[in-house]
Amino acid sequence: MKLCIASGKGGTGKTTIAVNLALALGERAELLDCDVEEPNAHIFLRPEITDTKEIDTQIPLVDLSLCTFCGQCAQICRFSAITVVAKKVLIFQDLCHSCGGCTLVCPTGALSEGKRQLGEVSTGHKNGLSFLSGRMRIGETMAPPLIRQVRAQADSRKITIIDAPPGTSCPVIAAMSGVDCIVLVTEPTPFGLHDLKLAVEAVRLLDIPCGLVINRADIGTDEVYRYAQQENLPVLLSIPFDRRIAELYSEGKPLVEALPGWRETFLQLYEDIDQLTQAHKEKVHA
Repeated sequence: MKLCIASGKGGTGKTTIAVNLALALGERAELLDCDVEEPNAHIFLRPEITDTKEIDTQIPLVDLSLCTFCGQCAQICRFSAITVVAKKVLIFQDLCHSCGGCTLVCPTGALSEGKRQLGEVSTGHKNGLSFLSGRMRIGETMAPPLIRQVRAQADSRKITIIDAPPGTSCPVIAAMSGVDCIVLVTEPTPFGLHDLKLAVEAVRLLDIPCGLVINRADIGTDEVYRYAQQENLPVLLSIPFDRRIAELYSEGKPLVEALPGWRETFLQLYEDIDQLTQAHKEKVHA
């Protein structure tokens, strides 16, 4: 099972759901913090980090002594990461997507592959629960390659829980793609509903089963519930707006550890997610 916890809007409680679900499942699970621009799952999980390694990506390097300035490299680059001006070849590293097309089309071999650091991936554990977290280098703009590196190191024998970045942009798609189910965490406010609709559209393009968790469920209006019913989106869990829960969050304490009754709630959440996933598979193969 590969499960992605996502949200259209930031601040809905996505990491809270991911961390508590992972802790409830324990050694059966693995938590991947793929919010690489601002990872924070470790604050709540407090794992023992056993290894950290740098992650690089490929960028083109030019040897001007071999270059004929033909411009074929610039023509093939759809991201405008390389251009030829007079007798100069300009490479914009932050725009490069590391496809390698420019080196393939260069007729003189003037372009070779170099490396640029994207960030780092840390590995750890807590009470048998495996943990992976990506962190982008300061100033880096390309999150998807680092997210893919975090996901590539996941243990396929375990239940993989991915804490995705907020929003609906490329990093979110990199975290969502290829999972078995997506849980969208939202809140019953106008902003929550607006961004939830964008997230649902993205999920449906990927054709992945989806359910909702509504956090701070007793504030705002019931428009989120009406939207869920209208779009046939199952509400898997509702979490009340509770002062004690807010206090625990501010102290970095997971619900399932501080309030043991929540462990069963999150275990039931996983069972409901599993049923949703199985129902989708049966529908696809019918």
